[in-house]
Amino acid sequence: MALEWVVLGYAAGAEAIMLLLLTVPGLEGLRKGLIAVTRNLLKPFMSVVPFCLFLLMDIYWKYETRPSCDDESCAPSEYLRHQKSIMKSQRNALLIAAALILYWLLYSVTSLVVKIEQLNQRLDRLKNRD
Repeated sequence: MALEWVVLGYAAGAEAIMLLLLTVPGLEGLRKGLIAVTRNLLKPFMSVVPFCLFLLMDIYWKYETRPSCDDESCAPSEYLRHQKSIMKSQRNALLIAAALILYWLLYSVTSLVVKIEQLNQRLDRLKNRD
């Protein structure tokens, strides 16, 4: 079951790298290529959203079916395993949130960069016309 978390982690990492490359100043020569690559990858990365929802439901199901372990009702090893399971669920929930937020930011930044490029082209055409 760890494979889906690895895939989600790599997807979030790729989103973060593309977001970083789009927002770093000084890459104007590569900007058009980065915009094209990012726009082409936005549709495949959209599959991250339902995948995250599926994983979130998995976390919820595991939380609901997890046996409760109070301080006095279980052995120390069971209590430790229970706490470890809770921490893993919290970590995975943070990974889901990060992947969704990074996708939203990547989509927003890409659309803003495309609009800026279009406005710059329009400005250049108006300057050349005058």
